[in-house]
Amino acid sequence: MARVFSGIQPTGEVHLGNYLGAVRRWVEAQHDDDAIYCIVDLHALTIPKDPAELRAKILEVTQLLVASGLDPEVVTLFAQSQVSEHAELGWVMECTAAFGELRRMVQFKDKSDQADFVSAGLFTYPALQAADILLYDTDKVPVGDDQRQHIELARDLAVRFNSRYGDTFVVPAHAIPPVGARVMDLQSPERKMSKSLDSPQGTVLVLDDPKVIERKFKRAVTDSEAEVRYDPETKPGVSNLLSILAAATGGDPEALAQRYQQYGPLKADTAEAVVELLRPVQQRFAELAADPAETARILALGADKARKTAATKMSLVRDRLGLTVG
Repeated sequence: MARVFSGIQPTGEVHLGNYLGAVRRWVEAQHDDDAIYCIVDLHALTIPKDPAELRAKILEVTQLLVASGLDPEVVTLFAQSQVSEHAELGWVMECTAAFGELRRMVQFKDKSDQADFVSAGLFTYPALQAADILLYDTDKVPVGDDQRQHIELARDLAVRFNSRYGDTFVVPAHAIPPVGARVMDLQSPERKMSKSLDSPQGTVLVLDDPKVIERKFKRAVTDSEAEVRYDPETKPGVSNLLSILAAATGGDPEALAQRYQQYGPLKADTAEAVVELLRPVQQRFAELAADPAETARILALGADKARKTAATKMSLVRDRLGLTVG
């Protein structure tokens, strides 16, 4: 079985793009791979957070993952801060990465332009992300296309460390989900749906009420033409709806386009498919939210499993670096 690792930040609200592009794929593959999924709460600290809000979000995201179908008895599910080896290897990766490599990270440029306060952690967090991946001898990293540059950095750092100190890390591969991996904003279909952008009408949240979901799709931006066809370049709004409908129903966006002559029915059918897709997730989430002690138990179970693997790898890293004597 291949070792798979991926993480999700406990910030903002989990939206349809997160679910279709990552979470649902995690659930589908959990019995095929040796899967490790992490609530990357240390990454969340790159921007100042209210402690109570962060604590609540860690629980909420964990509950959403389990409600979506992740089985904590099958996968390793935990919070990053529960395993101290992440921070330790993060520093080693900072010392392995070049300043120029981190400076070229596109996401840092984008996020720093939007922030009043830019922390050093925002600059160096790709090194911590590399540590998250390399700590577990990860074979595959199933994340969206926007993370490709960061996975390439993790690969480069693994190769560089292995070259300097001997074979230590597995060089991971980037795995991009084929359909629904890049869900676009319903109001601004030229940009990806995001929980960090202020676009409440363009972002469908996993916990949105069904009526709210229907309203958001009804108001989704299309274009002034009347033809329904899958053409992301010239018809991004319509293509986004077709892509979401395909991901929600297991269809093909180009084939689905043949069924529609008007935008209205396409919007209505996409909304209905998304509501039905999310209904069991919302029901299970409500059950888990009523019992936070169970969520804490799930995280503790995952942290115990993760810590055993992480401690072994970190012991080898320290030895390779000469940080141990005797």
